[in-house]
Amino acid sequence: MVLLKCPLPCHVKEESQSYSNHLQSESSTSSSISSQPSLPSVTSLTQSSSASSHHQLINTLKGHSSQISSLTLHGKFLYTGSSNSEIRAWDRDHFAHQTSGNTNSQLVALSNGAVKSLVILGDKLFSAHQDHKIRVWKIEINIPNQKFKCIAILPTLHDRFSKLFSPKNYVAVRRHKKCTWVHHVDTVSALAISRDGSLLYSASWDRSFKIWRTLDFKCLESVGNAHEDAINALVLSNDGFVYTGSADKKIKVWKKQLGDKKHKFLGILEKHKSAVNALAISTDGSVLYSGACDRSILVWEKDNNLIKNGNGGMNMVLVGALRGHTKAILCLAVVEDLVCSGSADNSVRIWRRGTDKSYSCLAVFEGHRRPIKCLAGAVDCNSSVHNGGSETQTGSSYLVYSGSLDCDIKVWKIWVPLL
Repeated sequence: MVLLKCPLPCHVKEESQSYSNHLQSESSTSSSISSQPSLPSVTSLTQSSSASSHHQLINTLKGHSSQISSLTLHGKFLYTGSSNSEIRAWDRDHFAHQTSGNTNSQLVALSNGAVKSLVILGDKLFSAHQDHKIRVWKIEINIPNQKFKCIAILPTLHDRFSKLFSPKNYVAVRRHKKCTWVHHVDTVSALAISRDGSLLYSASWDRSFKIWRTLDFKCLESVGNAHEDAINALVLSNDGFVYTGSADKKIKVWKKQLGDKKHKFLGILEKHKSAVNALAISTDGSVLYSGACDRSILVWEKDNNLIKNGNGGMNMVLVGALRGHTKAILCLAVVEDLVCSGSADNSVRIWRRGTDKSYSCLAVFEGHRRPIKCLAGAVDCNSSVHNGGSETQTGSSYLVYSGSLDCDIKVWKIWVPLL
């Protein structure tokens, strides 16, 4: 098994390129994968790296017959969702070694509407769909060829019925049409679970986000007209902040303060010049990453001075951009001090945050034939030493999973030396 040395540094291509294809069945308000001009006014944080990382493609997973639109890791399994409504489970132990064309997956769920997002809490799998619904599945992975049981569809029948008869529960969803506030009325694009597991957050192209209680799936709150256009991404910090990214080019900050009944709007992080497609947040919540059609990944960091002055809402400041992709950024993932980005240029890039808060591009993963739509990453506990010829080096090994519109999932391994 040979690890490939990553070419360094990663250079930015300045030529403007256009990618005119749009995701299948998506509306005009959804995030486009067309490339738009970068942000020259934002300082680049990318520097050359003196340390040499090594990476390789260890597997290509084939089993889906349509575009991969979402994936998530849970224990020893990788769960993937596709545009033809399939959810599949893959045993990660079966593709830990280098093989090709692995089809060892189990079809665990089939429903209506493309699967846009997947999150897991205990023995429950939550899936967001293009048919405006959120589905809850009971995980039964130890029974071969047994599909998961759908135990709830959100909003639940009880939620819908209880809101049916009071006019105050109705909101305008379009001209001359109203609906109860518990309903999403367009594609549900993103899901997130609160730190304590008690709440599920959902974001939609209907410009709203909602909060659900995971105990009984009741809709507790709906923030309507949260943006001026479709919401494409939502992430939560461990200290209670909610960040939403939208096709209106804005990232908005929300929080439910102690004693409040509802989330309050706290401010806008505004620098992107095109649709915001992806958000990711560091484990400690101190760094927010945003990716957009402008080909840039913007880095926002908490400013302690703003926090001390009592401006808890706008506690993030823009510190710079990560550049290297030549087309729109479609997805982001964070693993320890690594940031993974997927793009419409068919590549995945791996960035590492240094102790001086600068970033280096460690690797460029190429092999997909179409845009990268979803990413996940994990520490590879089986490898921390790299044998480079006569030298043995200590570092960390990671596995990165990429899902693409080419219907494939690729498994990559990257070894990173200690800083």
